[in-house]
Amino acid sequence: MELLTDGTVLLSGVVGSTAYGLAGPDSDVDRLGMFALPTLSLLGLHTPRESQVTTHPDVTFHEAAKLARLALGGNPTASELLWLPDDLYEVRSPLGDEAVALRTSFLSAGRVHDAYLGYATQQFRKLLSRDPTWTAPKIAKHARHLMRLVEQGYELYTTGHVTIRLTDPERFRAFGERVAADPEAARPFMAEAEERFATARSVLPDEPDAKAVEDWLLRVRRAFWER
Repeated sequence: MELLTDGTVLLSGVVGSTAYGLAGPDSDVDRLGMFALPTLSLLGLHTPRESQVTTHPDVTFHEAAKLARLALGGNPTASELLWLPDDLYEVRSPLGDEAVALRTSFLSAGRVHDAYLGYATQQFRKLLSRDPTWTAPKIAKHARHLMRLVEQGYELYTTGHVTIRLTDPERFRAFGERVAADPEAARPFMAEAEERFATARSVLPDEPDAKAVEDWLLRVRRAFWER
């Protein structure tokens, strides 16, 4: 799988439904990666793209600085790359391994709360919009996504760790089917989710350790000064 047109891959792996244990026979295999550009290429008037995306197959690569910014903001999709089970990584460079080792440095209570619960709330509103073009399988997929965001976000918020591979995928599939039959079935789940987050005590700091993340990024820049 060599789809990156510029830069050097530091870390990449399989994400999405395959990683969660929710993939069906027709599911795509999604991949996410992080790459480093030559440092000198970032200093001129015309800098390279920070993200490279393809479909069929579905692959997204973010440049190291962009992925760091996304993860510092609590972005669930970008952060996932740092929490994959070992068997789902396809490329692990030494600097990629350093990023994985630093993954808790990217975390902060407010950003994790707002990103995961906020994204789940967006999915909930989409479900309630009852878009006539949405098929039952699409509604079920969004419902599973909503539930996963809540459960993984709550785990991360309260323990400082997130489990990417779901321990009980059938519970998520059953929830998706219930919501596909009646989108209102998601309402009590979201009400409970908001209450859980509101009453939980987070183990995460108020701010991420941006200094540790920046030190890592500067090591990347030194390593790729002229490459």
